[in-house]
Order: sequence, then structure tokens, then C-alpha cells
Amino acid sequence: MAYFDAASSAPLHPVARQALLASLDEGWADPARLYREGRRARMLLDAARETAAEAVGCRADELVFTSSGTRAVHSGIAGVLAGRRRIGSHLIVSAVEHSSVLHAADAHEAGGGSVTQVAVGRVGSVDVGTYAEALRPDTALACLQSANHEVGTEQPVAEVAAVCREAGVPLLVDAAQSLGWGRVEGDWSVLTGSAHKWGGPSGVGLLVVRKGVRFAAQGPGDERESGRAAGFENIPAIVAAAASLRAVRAEATQEAVRLRELTERIRARVPRLVPDVEVVGDPERRLPGIVTFSCLYVDGETLLHELDRAGFSVSSGSSCTSSTLTPSHVLKAMGVLSEGNVRVSLPFGTPEEDVERFLRVLAPAVAGMREQLGVPTPEKVVRDEDVLVVDSLGKRCPIPVIELAKVIGDVPVGGLVRVLSDDEAARLDIPAWCEMRGQEYVGEDPAEQGTAYLVRRIS
Repeated sequence: MAYFDAASSAPLHPVARQALLASLDEGWADPARLYREGRRARMLLDAARETAAEAVGCRADELVFTSSGTRAVHSGIAGVLAGRRRIGSHLIVSAVEHSSVLHAADAHEAGGGSVTQVAVGRVGSVDVGTYAEALRPDTALACLQSANHEVGTEQPVAEVAAVCREAGVPLLVDAAQSLGWGRVEGDWSVLTGSAHKWGGPSGVGLLVVRKGVRFAAQGPGDERESGRAAGFENIPAIVAAAASLRAVRAEATQEAVRLRELTERIRARVPRLVPDVEVVGDPERRLPGIVTFSCLYVDGETLLHELDRAGFSVSSGSSCTSSTLTPSHVLKAMGVLSEGNVRVSLPFGTPEEDVERFLRVLAPAVAGMREQLGVPTPEKVVRDEDVLVVDSLGKRCPIPVIELAKVIGDVPVGGLVRVLSDDEAARLDIPAWCEMRGQEYVGEDPAEQGTAYLVRRIS
């Protein structure tokens, strides 16, 4: 098997494994105790904190270890909002933040706070000017990820941090995806990370709060980790997390060049090998190891299973892989195709031959699926005056788009096709198909069931 899902969780780095095993014998005691075993555990914990702080670029007393990256995000957002409640209760997030940030925003809004979600462009990046316009006198906190977990687009963190600093608003940066590649530049205020993203063990997160940032830890008081992360520290895992972060950083510069070349190869060759593919994300300002693309007329979940049988572990932001059958919020915010979505995220050390084998396997897999799925003649196609109506109610991704593609040639140039669908993914995929195919997406109308999507034939 070739594991191509490092953005979800990177394989355990050899240094992490070594550090974990070595510290199991030394780091089991309570680091708050004064006897020998406790002092030894405290030394390990302090050394790990120093190592992690050096990698992040902060003071050691600004960094605490949490039980996960999600916990770091939730604690960081709640702590700053509580600490700055006299300023106001307005929170800013981008539309493509990790779900942990968006869930925290939802909880804040449910508790009476206000949230502004800043839109992104088609490559997944926020506009600095648009972000600045969201700042208000009552803004307590702004959040912006360093790089996106689904498409790899890097955000203009330094520029946004400067704008926030000028407005007197702290910026929280979710650096989970990028921390293994290097420090986050800019005058940020709060930073979070997750060890399993860079090859450390799961169950270890980082929360950094710069000196001077008003912060009030929420929940019952606890003397551990400066009162910001309750519970007994998992010292062996923390030691392994810090050691692996230092190790991957030592390899990052050279490995970034190599993995970027491999993902560039995928970005360039997939559209040549597979017809009707949209490669998404910023082509330049992106993480080295992530490339994401979407295939028209393909069921995403089935494609992932086909690739798994062929020996490749990949992931997807497609609606078809979600138990709720809703499009990925990231792809939706970008306005790109969601059906048949594949995210390839290469771990450190990925062999070139694995990428070449993936490229050889992908095209036949997609072609076979399209042949099996076909481009079916719509079961319900009627004429409504000068409009061709396609009834795709009850049909899921990618059938509504397939049926639209089948009939678009049956209407004259300037004519309309009205697609009826109750699949939420159609709201994203039909406009994306129109852009790819050079047709005009007119908009949507209410219908007795589902939604009616209007498409005008241009060519």
C-alpha cells in the first residue's frame, strides 16, 4: 500500500518512535512532585517544551501541551474570547477553517456571540482587504489557518496579522498542517498545532499564547500547564512529539523541494491523463505535499474504494464520502467542483515510483467507473415551453450533472435546461460544471420538491 493521506495523519516518524519508547521508562511519574522520579519527569517535560518552543518561535512559558490539536483550538478560542469580553463578543473566521474552528465559532454564536465568516476566492485564499473589512470595534478575536487541510492553499497570515495588530485584535492561527514545514511568519498572537500532523503521536496538541494577550482559561481550574490544559501530562507522547517536530524540521527544506516536484507532476499530468478534471487550490502558494482534484461524472466514495483496492490510501472532500451527503465546506466556499474529489497528501519519504504508479492506476480507474456509471439517458426529460426540464429528484452525486451533460446538446444555443435536484451537492457541482464546460449558470428557482437549477447553452 502507498499511504497518500498525510494531511489527515502522518505516519509516525522514526525519531518519534525512538523517543516514545525511551521516555516510557523515565517519564511515567508526576512532574509536579519533588522526589527523584518526579524531577526526572519534569526535566523531560521542560526539555520537550523548550524544543517545541524553539520550533514554533516563541518563549517556552508561552507554550502548553494539550490533549489534541482540536482541544488546543477550542481552548485557545474560548480563552481569548473570555479574556477580551469587555472589548466585545465578535469573532472572525475564514470560510475554509478546519471544522474544529468552525465548531468553536458555532458554539460561540449559540452562546450569544457574533461571528463573521470571511469568504475566499476560487483558489481558497482570503483577500487581505476583505479580511480587514470584517474587523469591528467589538472584535475580540480573529482566526486564520496557516494552510488549508483539504487543498493545501497557504493563507496570507503575515499580512492579516499586521492588519489585526493595527486594529488591536489578536489573531489565532491554526498551524496544524504547516508547522512541520516551518515557522508561521507574522505577528500572530495565538497558535495551535497537532503532533500527529507532522509525524508525532496522536493525542498531543500545542497551544501558544503570546505574552500580553488577554486570556482567561475556561472550565474548572487546574494547576497543570499554567492552568490552560487540564489533566495529567502524557510525558512520553509529549517528548516524542517535540523530538519528531525537531526531526522533520531538519529534513523539511530538502524534502519540500522533492515533494513539491512530485505534486507538480500530479497537478500537470492528471488533467492530461483524465478528461474532465479540475485541479483545485492555489498552484503556487501551497504546501509541498498536497494536491487535490475533482473528476466529473464520478462517484467520489467509489473512486476512493477503487484506489484503495489498487493499493493507494487517499482521502476526499467530496460530498459522496460524507455520511450527511453534503459538500465539503472548503470546496463549497471555493466554488469548485466537489464530485469525484481526491486529495493526495504525500508523507515525508514518499518514493517517486509510488507517484508514477498512482498516475498509471488513476486513469483506468476513472474510465472504468465512468463506463460502469455511463452517461445515462435521463429517465424524466420533458419540454416546458422553451425550457428542457430534467427531473433528477432522488438521485445523488454525480447523476444530476451527468444527466445535464447528456441533454445540453438537445437545446439550441441560448436555450435553457432546468435541472430538478434534491441533492445538496448539485448547488455546487452544477455551477462548477458550467464553468468547466463554458455554459452559463443562470441561477436557481424554488420548486415543489428540491431546487431547480437553470443552465443556458452558450456553445
